[in-house]
Amino acid sequence: MPDINTILWDWNGTLLNDVEVSIESINELLFRRNLPTLSVEKYRDVFGFPVKDYYRRIGFDFRKEPFEIPAKEYIDTYQKNFSKASLQKNAAQLLEYYRVKGYSQVVLSASEINNLHIQLLEHSVAHFFNEIAGLSDIYASSKAELGIRTLEKLGINPENACLIGDTTHDFEVAQQIGCRCILIHGGHHSIKKLNETGVPVVSEINEVKKLLV
Repeated sequence: MPDINTILWDWNGTLLNDVEVSIESINELLFRRNLPTLSVEKYRDVFGFPVKDYYRRIGFDFRKEPFEIPAKEYIDTYQKNFSKASLQKNAAQLLEYYRVKGYSQVVLSASEINNLHIQLLEHSVAHFFNEIAGLSDIYASSKAELGIRTLEKLGINPENACLIGDTTHDFEVAQQIGCRCILIHGGHHSIKKLNETGVPVVSEINEVKKLLV
């Protein structure tokens, strides 16, 4: 990918290996409501954005309770379980590789900004990033507009940026921003769903170096 000087990193599922934590957390909510719980395979097939639609797909009934109740409950449960999450293998080394190469690196996440800062500090990677961009609330709406604003703020042409993520939503965000995209298998979406986007898909994070030197 020539002319790329900026990497937009997704956090959850891309740099952070939190799939099991996410499944454990959502299953706690489902169990409390006597709803069927999710296997890893089922989760990767049904997870998506907007999060409210994903909740509907797995059985939440917003005629019985407003979306804000399980959304807040999920964040509380996820944070309780967060210590079980770890960085993806080779993630820190890859961030250092691109820092030495002179790339600008940005975290672009649908996570709430304060939680995002805390998580990056806990995993000792905050210092790698020129900008940390998260949302102002916990409801995980689309991050495309956030990405556009962030690149404008940094004075970066979208054509010189590449978004690296783990879901089809990351591909959609990259399209809306107007930047390149690489997807990594092993996060929150199945390999089948990732391959349907038509962009490069790698099996683990270190393979990004084959595409983005």
